[in-house]
Amino acid sequence: MQSPIAPPPPLEAGTLRVTPVGGLGEIGRNMTVYEYEGKLLVVDCGVLFPEADQPGVDLILPDFSIVRDRLDDVVGIVLTHGHEDHIGAVPYLLKLREDIPLIGSGLTLALVEAKLKEHRITPYTFDVKEGQVEELGPFTCEFVAVNHSIPDALAVAIKTPAGVVLHTGDFKMDQLPLDGRLTDLRAFARLGEEGVDLFLPDSTNADVPGFTPLERDIGPVLESIIERAPRRVIVASFSSHVHRVQQVLDAAHAHGRRVALLGRSMVRNMTIAAELGYLKVPDGVLIDFKKAGDLPDDRIVYMSTGSQGEPMAVLSRMANLEHQIEVGEGDTVILASSLIPGNENAVYRVINGLTKLGANVVHKGNAKVHVSGHAAAGELLYCYNILKPKNVLPVHGEYRHLVASQKLAIETGVPERNTIVADDGTVVDLRNGVARVVGQYDLGLVYVDGSSVGEITDADLKDRRILGEEGFISIIVVVEAQTGRIVVGPEINAKGFAEDDKVFDSVKPKISAALAEAAGNGVRDPYALQQVVRRTVGRWVNTSFRRRPMIVPMVIEA
Repeated sequence: MQSPIAPPPPLEAGTLRVTPVGGLGEIGRNMTVYEYEGKLLVVDCGVLFPEADQPGVDLILPDFSIVRDRLDDVVGIVLTHGHEDHIGAVPYLLKLREDIPLIGSGLTLALVEAKLKEHRITPYTFDVKEGQVEELGPFTCEFVAVNHSIPDALAVAIKTPAGVVLHTGDFKMDQLPLDGRLTDLRAFARLGEEGVDLFLPDSTNADVPGFTPLERDIGPVLESIIERAPRRVIVASFSSHVHRVQQVLDAAHAHGRRVALLGRSMVRNMTIAAELGYLKVPDGVLIDFKKAGDLPDDRIVYMSTGSQGEPMAVLSRMANLEHQIEVGEGDTVILASSLIPGNENAVYRVINGLTKLGANVVHKGNAKVHVSGHAAAGELLYCYNILKPKNVLPVHGEYRHLVASQKLAIETGVPERNTIVADDGTVVDLRNGVARVVGQYDLGLVYVDGSSVGEITDADLKDRRILGEEGFISIIVVVEAQTGRIVVGPEINAKGFAEDDKVFDSVKPKISAALAEAAGNGVRDPYALQQVVRRTVGRWVNTSFRRRPMIVPMVIEA
């Protein structure tokens, strides 16, 4: 849905304003801003990873424009858990104001602190636990344990005189979690009894029927694969998936193998998890990557990044023969993760590359090597029924997920008029138990490209796509200033268009004729003459080759 762009009116006294800045219509960039009595509370601040049609982009950030001029009003950033799509943009927001307090659980803060250290930022952090209640300016925040694919995830109930909001963050309802930490349904039920005025549920799996399978079902499958593998085993997963890494460590240990961690983020995150006690490392199972090559092939498991086909991650480099580990016949590669929408082509390209090298590639499509960290429809129905929220604003999902979550809410008795399927930038005001859309900010994508942040535009990306897909043609012509007569040229150079420059021999007379005609009509302005050249070459290329390369004409006066 794309709402009409209409900035919201000034916030009325006694009203809570809720603005999702990212995470709606996409899987990533999760960030929501709450405003009450002139103060702002931010929940999550994550990144989105680029797709194939965004060449050269490293990360995509939320648009901070609605808080940029009000940084002194921000009382804190609540981080629900430690995944990149919820914490990855924190360094970029703290560069605008470094002392904004970060509030989260122990593991979440440890992961974000390690990230901030790379940006040379020392944050002000406040560690909270489930059951804890804290005053953050005019917001009373109660933290609730939820189960997810990373330990220590928290939902947050935000209470103001305008009403109570429950923001789940990412969650599921695994009834036999590996760490024994259940989603606290008793707290959900109590909040429901007290009254939830606005519910913001994780909607990623709202269109998946039933319940998410148990995490513990994955362990025996991994054990079986590792036991039967004749040579090396390479397992790719998210670098923060502590539970999956734990299962790999246990399976390797059970079958006499040692484990080497690959990828900077994997090593960093698992070191933190082990130090804090979230990862239980069996004695002697971990080995430094540099020493792993000394072991027999049937005695090693590599735990790596790259399960989403990221070009620079370990697994992609292996598939492209650009890594020290050369995958070959008899090796087993396990992709222990879900496919994030938009990454399908990249992942299948890696699977094909590894298969071509002789590896046996095991993934979610052919074995039960991963379960989702997000609540399916059955779990969401359960939540809607015990919470009985007055209003619902589904978050964290593509449009189809948000609509599916809305339909579940309606099925459980929430009036359709009290459900809101929104866009990034939609402004929702909560007052007297009623939530309504009051405006829409025009928020865009903020691209991180190397050291530049926000300098790359959609137009720049379009140019990059054209260059990558269609090629580049430059034309240089020197004309006499007084008469417009061609003195030198046209000289044509091309990249990524045609191997033989002789293909341009047929268009050069057309360029000369077009410039002569323009000169005869009194055209002398170099820019106008460049447009003549551009149109002439563009028509010729389109007619002759059915291509649309980038055409850069240069007309120089002599």
